[in-house]
Amino acid sequence: MWKWFLGVFIVLVALCGGGAYWMYSSGTFEELRSKFMPGAKPVTVRVEKVIKGDLVRTVSAPGLTEPKTKVAISAQVSARIIALPFREGQDVKKDDVLVRLDARDLAANLESAKAQLKSEEARLEGAKASLVSAEAELVRRRNLYETKDISKAELDTAEEQYLRAESNKNMAQFAIDIARANIQRAEKDLDNAVIKAPFDGTIVKLNAEVGELVVVGTLNNAASVIMEMADLSVMLIKAKVDEANVAPVQPGQSARVFFNAFDEEKFEATVERVRLQRQQANDGTSYFETELLVHVPAGRRLMWGLTANCEIEVERIRDAIKIPSQAILDRPVDELPAAIRDNNPNVDKNKKFARVVYAMKDGKAQTIPVSIGPSDLTHTVILSGLEPGQEIVTGPFKQLTGLKEGQVIEDEAKVKPSVSPGQPAPAPATAEAKTTSGGSS
Repeated sequence: MWKWFLGVFIVLVALCGGGAYWMYSSGTFEELRSKFMPGAKPVTVRVEKVIKGDLVRTVSAPGLTEPKTKVAISAQVSARIIALPFREGQDVKKDDVLVRLDARDLAANLESAKAQLKSEEARLEGAKASLVSAEAELVRRRNLYETKDISKAELDTAEEQYLRAESNKNMAQFAIDIARANIQRAEKDLDNAVIKAPFDGTIVKLNAEVGELVVVGTLNNAASVIMEMADLSVMLIKAKVDEANVAPVQPGQSARVFFNAFDEEKFEATVERVRLQRQQANDGTSYFETELLVHVPAGRRLMWGLTANCEIEVERIRDAIKIPSQAILDRPVDELPAAIRDNNPNVDKNKKFARVVYAMKDGKAQTIPVSIGPSDLTHTVILSGLEPGQEIVTGPFKQLTGLKEGQVIEDEAKVKPSVSPGQPAPAPATAEAKTTSGGSS
């Protein structure tokens, strides 16, 4: 009887062993295990090593290009345009003639002023002669008065005539000065009929044509702007820095500029000035205008008014421990294990949340509280809690948010691609090569 029981027992053991082997080898065991023990199924995550390097903190701001040197060309005299040697878009050199005005009336004014000077000089000669005559008459009457041959009234009349002659002579002298000043003004107006380039640059806008009458500006009326020219080799960007980020921006800081017109091409720039007066945009946001000098490569030309995005370097931290910013999570302090929470300098029990990073240790997630420093667009400096070379979980973010202490995880870089049921496994490359070679023969 005992032999029969022994035989049945051996058969049952063999059947259980065979079933267990089949379940394990076919994956059924792992499927049942993950179904009834969700925590035992590994979570596929992205694992990276903690590194040391430089971190650059930047402030982003939009802006528009504008020449550093620009000028609106207007006439200082009212006249008609007779020549425009340059057209819009052409380069000019300093002292090149930009505009010629009709100077015939101006030349006539100059000749009139010169004639007026000659007239005043002739009048001065007459005034001098009258003064000499009045002076001689005054001397003669003074002598007659001393001999009692004329009365005091006649002497007074002679003195009055002398003073009047002297005044006429002085007036004639002043009139000559006025005439000379009029000549200088007329000569200047005649020179202003030819407008020259004040510096090397480019005609960026032409507002007038030959034959148009230009008008000199007054207090109430603006002058006619004939053209605008600028030096496009030295360009500024007037960036709008948000008031929340303007505090660390200082003149002399480096910046990178990206233009919508040039895809991903990067231009270097330097902060030249930060205006101290706050301005307000049309949408109600406040900003501080910041001027950046763009370092334009030789042979390149930037157009006036290009839209740009500026990244101003406000801080550079060298040789710092840094990790991807999304790897840092907030966890309630009360939910942290006591072994991690107690006596940890990176956990403040007076706060509700602590910043943590999950490391990978022996295939499981390990919670590590950290203290963080400055951040850039992608990475954050770790002040304490991590060491270079440690493997930490950096993604995907959906998996990161649900991680817990001790959870089983696996590195996605080490996970072998699964084969669908019924699909044959891919043949090794060497075997495939041999088969192909054999078929061709």
